[in-house]
This record gives sequence, C-alpha cells and structure tokens, in this order.
Amino acid sequence: MKLNRAALKDRNVWEAAGFSLPEFDMDAVAEETYKNPAWVHMGAGNIFRAFTANVQQKILNEGKSKTGIIAAEGFDYEIIDLMYKTHDNLGVLVTLKADGSIEKTLVGSITEAISLNRESVDEWNRLVDVFTNPSLQMVSFTITEKGYSLVDGKGEYYKNVQEDFANGPEKADSYIGKVATLLYKRYQAGELPVAMVSMDNCSHNGDKLYSAVNAFAKHWSENGVCEKGFYDYVNDRSKVSFPWSMIDKITPRPDEKVKQMLQECGFEDVNTKVTSKNTYVATFVNAEEPQYLVIEDAFPNGRPNLDEGGIIFTDRETVDKVEKMKVCTCLNPLHTALAVYGCLLGYTLIADEMKDEQLKRMVEVIGYEEGLPVVVDPGILSPKAFIDEVLQIRIPNPFMPDTPQRIATDTSQKLGIRYGETIKAYLSREDLDVKNLKLIPLVLAGWCRYLLGVDDNGEAMELSSDPLLDTVRPCLADIKLGDQRDFHEELKPILSNDKIFGINLYEAGLGETVESYFKELTAGKGAVRATLVKYVK
Repeated sequence: MKLNRAALKDRNVWEAAGFSLPEFDMDAVAEETYKNPAWVHMGAGNIFRAFTANVQQKILNEGKSKTGIIAAEGFDYEIIDLMYKTHDNLGVLVTLKADGSIEKTLVGSITEAISLNRESVDEWNRLVDVFTNPSLQMVSFTITEKGYSLVDGKGEYYKNVQEDFANGPEKADSYIGKVATLLYKRYQAGELPVAMVSMDNCSHNGDKLYSAVNAFAKHWSENGVCEKGFYDYVNDRSKVSFPWSMIDKITPRPDEKVKQMLQECGFEDVNTKVTSKNTYVATFVNAEEPQYLVIEDAFPNGRPNLDEGGIIFTDRETVDKVEKMKVCTCLNPLHTALAVYGCLLGYTLIADEMKDEQLKRMVEVIGYEEGLPVVVDPGILSPKAFIDEVLQIRIPNPFMPDTPQRIATDTSQKLGIRYGETIKAYLSREDLDVKNLKLIPLVLAGWCRYLLGVDDNGEAMELSSDPLLDTVRPCLADIKLGDQRDFHEELKPILSNDKIFGINLYEAGLGETVESYFKELTAGKGAVRATLVKYVK
C-alpha cells in the first residue's frame, strides 16, 4: 500500500488492513474548495494533521460540509514537498489508546498544500486568490507561540521585521509579514470579513496573533506604505476577528514502533525524513485519543461547522477559563515538571516517569493540591475530571511515544503561564498563602538546574531548543556540581525576570525558596534524586 490517490482505488486492500478511509467524493470536495475556499490553515504540522484535519474529515464523511482545508506552511517549505505534494495531500493518523488498541485513519480532507513563499510565484498567487475570495471564513494557525513573536530576547524587532515595516506589504518576507500582506490583499478586495484563529497552545493566543498582525498594519500605515484604511480594518472586529482558543491533544514525533506496525500491515510509505530545519516529517502521525478544542465564537463571515465534529464554540470568558484550567493547572504545568526532571534523571519516555514514585507524586501535588484551589470552573469541562484523565490515562499511556526532551522545548516561554499565573492567584487571595507552594518552586529550581546542561549522574546533557538559552545560561556558567556557596548573584537575574516567570519571584516571596532548592539540587551527583526524596512526600 502506497500513500497516494491511485493506491486508494483498491479500497478493499486498505480496509482489510484495518484503515478507515475517506467516505466522501474527494474530487468533488477538492473542486468545490478550489472555487469557494472556506478554511486555510497556517502551520502544516502534526497537531493540524492529527486533530483538526481529521475533524473536518468526519464532517465531510457525514455529508455536513462540501469543502476541505487548504494547508499552508510558512516556516519549513520542505514539509509541503516531502509530505504533502509527494503523497497527494494524504496522511495517516494512528490513534494510540491507553488500553493498547489503535485506530488507523487515512485523512483526505486537505485538498491543497501551499508554501507561504513569495519566490514560488504560482503558490503565492494561489494564496492571494484564496484570501481575496469572499467565501473564506477562517484562517487558522498552529505555528507555535514563538511564531508570533516579532522581537528578540532583548525586546528589539528582528532585522527582517524592521525591513518589512519599511518596505511594505509588497515586499514583506517575514512569516507574519506575509500573513499581514495576504490580509491586506483581502482588505483591498473590498474589506472582506474573516476570522484569524490561532489554535496554538498558549494563553490568549488570539491576542498574540492580533498584536503581531496589528504591528505590521500600524507601521505600514505610519510609514505610508499601505492604504490608511488597512489599520482600521485590522482593528474592526466586525471585519477581522482574532478569537481566543484552547487546544489540547498530544502528538509526539513519529515513532519507530508505530512505523513497524504500519509496515507489518502492508503500508509501505513509512520512512521518516528530517528537513534542513530539523523538522521530522512522515506520512503518519501518532497521537493520543483525547482531544479538546474550544474556540471563541467570533466569526464575522460565518464559521465552518466544526461543532459537528466535536469542537466547542463559546464566549471569550469561557475560553479563558478553560485555557487557564488546562495551561495553568491541569495539564501543562504537570508536563513541564515531568519534562525538566525527566531530562535530569535520564528518562526518555514521559509514560515511564509516572512509574517513578517521586515524579508521580510531584505532579499529583502540583495538580490537585497546589493548582486546583485557584482554578475557576469553566462549566463546560470539569477541572477535577480533566486532571484525573491527565494523570490516570493520558500521561501514563505506555503507547504514547512522548519524550521529556520534546516537552522541554521552549520552557522559558512557558513558565510564566504554567506557574506564574498560579503564583499570582495565590498572592491575590486572602485565604491562600503563597508560602504554602512547595513543589511549584521546586520545579522552577529544577529548570535552573537543568540549564547547567548536566544530568543527575554528572554527565553532559543536551538541552532542548529555547530562545532564551543564550540569555540565561551565561548567568550560571561558573556553577559546577558540588559547589558549596550561595548562588544568589547568579540566580537573581533569572528569578527576578518577570518576562520569564510572569512575576518577580523575589517580590512574590519565593525567590529565596527557589535559591535554597537550587543549592540542594546542585550539591553533587545524585542530588536531584535526593532532593526529590526529601521534599516530595
């Protein structure tokens, strides 16, 4: 079995191998999508392929939609060539259930795959055609939180962004600059309405997308390189909206065991490739079964009927509550704690960490005892039930090949939301004492210990990518395991940085606590385990 449209003509072979196939007329859907596109998605990676593309397939299978999705990629163009175009925009979703069973779904809801690349004239012109079509309702994004950032670690605009501000939409070549250009084309086509929907796993994601796009509209308008009305258009929510959303589904890198399983059932196109930008590309995506997507219902041109596929549409306040429930308490802080300490203790599988007495208890305390008291119940999802599912089903799932090293990526960008919000909530409550937080500070100290790049055995450890590594690691450069001294001067620039933690930890009354933990964690080989044994009861 090859992954292409021609091979799908023999459906019996695929079905005999246990694959669920598209049940709609793929040619008719592709034709209708080409003429009347409703949905473009920016960021053609795994969570898009495993989640939203499959939701749209379900809706198409049930005859409740006539159009598919146009995928666009603006960071790593090789993904489009290596994965999408080579395989007729098809993909395989392997759902790994906690009971060991699997589901194999061939996803065919993506009708076009386009590089967001000005140098590819035909593809760029096609995107312009799509954005100027009145039928377009939604442009969604999964480009990671740092994809919306226009500034470096010093808070200064990147050079290519500065050049884009000066040159205007006709020459803009940064990621968001090109997105803003396409939106400008839609403005020029008659101020056509559209929803710009970030589906990235970060707090108030719609605001991050808005701030980035608005920066271009503002600078272009001030510099006289676009029509003055474009800024007003971007800021008119009856024409362009930037809804908030909360997304949740774990989609690790393609796993060798899944690859082998696919080969054994006769599927041939299983080779994993790595692009020049270090993106892992495969014909298949392996993912867990649980998934959640809650979107603010703000769609000025109408919205795709994703509610038919289980997506929840609600008001902004409820999205905020759900997002805080998940990102600040019920999942993300637990993942980050396991990531940091998993790397230090040599784990390579998140599920295995839940067999570790101290690590399992650590995340239980952070979730149930330290975090849950400040969670506001959103009403549409139960916080307690959510944590139960995370700790009892999702993270311990032995069939999920997720690694602490993957989750440790960009940790500096996550700490403020995943822990800072809880700390601030404690400070704002008269009935809670921030000094009662014991294990959240231990995680923050663990991250500082992680930055030394040395594991608990004293061996060199490769750190996951993070935009602030070059900023924070020099502060700790002179620290060696076994140093018996006060580390206040080294830690102060980090722990006082409210851009990292969302709050100055010294002003919050936790800086000294983190320093004390850090000193114990660096006492020598085995100190990380010894500290966990001491404090995780």
